[in-house]
Amino acid sequence: MTEGTEEPLPDSRNIPALLAALRTQHRSCTVAVTGTPGGSIHVRDGLVVAMETPGAPGIEGLLLRSGRIGEQAWSAVRASDTTHEHLAAELVDRGLVGAGELEVISLSALFDAAFALSLSVPDSWEVTEPVPTLYRNAGVTPERLLGEVSRRINFLAGEPGSVAALARTRMQPASTAHLSEPVDRLPARHRAVLAAADGRRTARDIAFALGRGLFAVMIDLRHLLDRGLVRPHTHPTNGRPSTAARNAPSVVPPSAMAPPAASLPRRLPGRNSAPARRPHD
Repeated sequence: MTEGTEEPLPDSRNIPALLAALRTQHRSCTVAVTGTPGGSIHVRDGLVVAMETPGAPGIEGLLLRSGRIGEQAWSAVRASDTTHEHLAAELVDRGLVGAGELEVISLSALFDAAFALSLSVPDSWEVTEPVPTLYRNAGVTPERLLGEVSRRINFLAGEPGSVAALARTRMQPASTAHLSEPVDRLPARHRAVLAAADGRRTARDIAFALGRGLFAVMIDLRHLLDRGLVRPHTHPTNGRPSTAARNAPSVVPPSAMAPPAASLPRRLPGRNSAPARRPHD
């Protein structure tokens, strides 16, 4: 419990229970999550409308890195709304993105951030007053959010812990002598991921570099792994987080070779914070 909480939260032993309690109380607030990667969960009238985390690109990253909106146009939008309460409306009013398209991107970024947060255990969290954030959707229930996270993890899981491992592993192209199919026959999105897998970038780094969702990039990496086109980078990292640049590769040539069902993070009952954990990426 933190200062500013209007009612006692009946059960906040983990993030899902906290969101359920906020839903019951129709609260509007921001939940600040600390840890690796940590982030913010934005709740309006009990519904989750946005999440932000260093573990996955947000709306801004998806719009800018993909080239959907230019840096100059984005800077002008931000300058017009210093409170950042009306960024979504400003983007639509200026004709930079359609209302329907922005809603799809907003929901996509929300689900992707929830997925990224589910791959690690937070150190702690606190409920604060609502913080302005960029979003354009009506909000989703905690049940829908958790269901989508579980679906994504089940889709990628090969064995317990394999999804988190895939997210934090640095990938590099496989030797050309072991290729199972010509690279130039791959879809453009697979070639882009292959070009970005330089041995220094994790799935998260690649997602930021390309302006794509983490989940989508991990699906493509699994495809490339299954076909022997990429492999884990074997150089020891001593458990340190990736420091690879998250900018897109300068060129992406066709021949470029350069847990069971899960919920959002949990913490131990009766503790103000979970034990510190080693960063996993």
